[in-house]
Amino acid sequence: MTAPIRIGIVGCGRILPAHLRGMRLLREAGRDDFRVTALVARQADDALAFRRRGEGPPQRNPVTTNPNDALGAPQIYVSDFQPEESPAIFTSVDAMLASGLVDAVSITATVGVHHTLGLPVLDAGKHLMVEKPLAITVRAGQLLVDAAERNGLALGVMEVVRYDEVFRIARWLIDRGELGDVQMIASVAIGTGDWSPDRVVGNTPWRHRKVEAGGGASLDIGVHLAHDVRYLAGEVRAVSALTRIFEPEREVRGDVPLNGTRHRADVDDAFFALLDFESGAAGMLSFTWAGHGEPTSLPGGLTIYGTRGCVKGPLLVRDGGERVDLREHFAATADAADVARVFPWGIRERFGQAFADWLDAIHAGGQPETNGMEGLRDLATAYAIPEASLAGRPVRVDDVLRGEVAAYQQEINAYYRL
Repeated sequence: MTAPIRIGIVGCGRILPAHLRGMRLLREAGRDDFRVTALVARQADDALAFRRRGEGPPQRNPVTTNPNDALGAPQIYVSDFQPEESPAIFTSVDAMLASGLVDAVSITATVGVHHTLGLPVLDAGKHLMVEKPLAITVRAGQLLVDAAERNGLALGVMEVVRYDEVFRIARWLIDRGELGDVQMIASVAIGTGDWSPDRVVGNTPWRHRKVEAGGGASLDIGVHLAHDVRYLAGEVRAVSALTRIFEPEREVRGDVPLNGTRHRADVDDAFFALLDFESGAAGMLSFTWAGHGEPTSLPGGLTIYGTRGCVKGPLLVRDGGERVDLREHFAATADAADVARVFPWGIRERFGQAFADWLDAIHAGGQPETNGMEGLRDLATAYAIPEASLAGRPVRVDDVLRGEVAAYQQEINAYYRL
């Protein structure tokens, strides 16, 4: 039997419970091919809060009650699914790498350190998973992709929308030709129930500072939407967009030391984008954390129109008006080969699927579905939004990918000496 892959987790903050929940579900599903052997945080107590139930300081409460939001994941500890082995605690990546305790590293820390910490990990010969987005700029992301290729390592991005049950079934439906050719795709959301109009998202002030977050809504949420539309409608050729900062001061509220303080924001809290796809399809994406009163969005969420009908969230509406639930349709129609192809990891929780995909890639000596190049194209597509807004014209995604359009990112690249 092959020895379990030893994983070090770097960053013990708000998103970590969602990652640990995914790992727990993998263990419950019978996967015994990994162990968490290290936790890394700048303050040891932050790591101890996640190691063993009853051992360290208390974890912070989830910042939202939305069950679909990763920041709403319940408190969880490594010991909940791995009682046989406690991970070592480190306060630096260098110390963790020097210990010889890890084969692979998952970075859940803020995007500004994905490349500064990820590059030493890859150059030390360790496989790497990073939270979305891949990196703070396209140039930083390219460095990670190059390092993974140079060292022959699996590079994954925790872009969990790829593993959403409804999106995977929608991709299956498109592949079967049931929707016809994709013509239009749209996702529109103004305001959010938890974070509008001026609350700091996830009680994380760094998300609103350009050199730490890169972009605001256009990157944090835009990279998710970029992956959605690329997965379902193909590559985006060009983007036209507007971004805005409607709430230049935002307040922290919740169980954090900065509770009640206000923070200046220099990244967008709203974007509105039109997409031109290489296939000839057209798209519209918008999202904003601003918006007083109440949120507004498309009733079905992400909507796809094809030449034979449309998909609105989990619902297929065929020409003629027949309405079909995607999950029920898949359950009734998909054969065993379809199920194995669409859900090859045996569970349908997004973070667990993403980890399973990464682990399989490590075992096989390949790359996961959400690999570095996928993450880089997501990043370039998302960054095309503020780049197009700043330029006042449409920009080609390939030009952003090659670094030929990078005026918005210039300040960030200079800050990190990229």
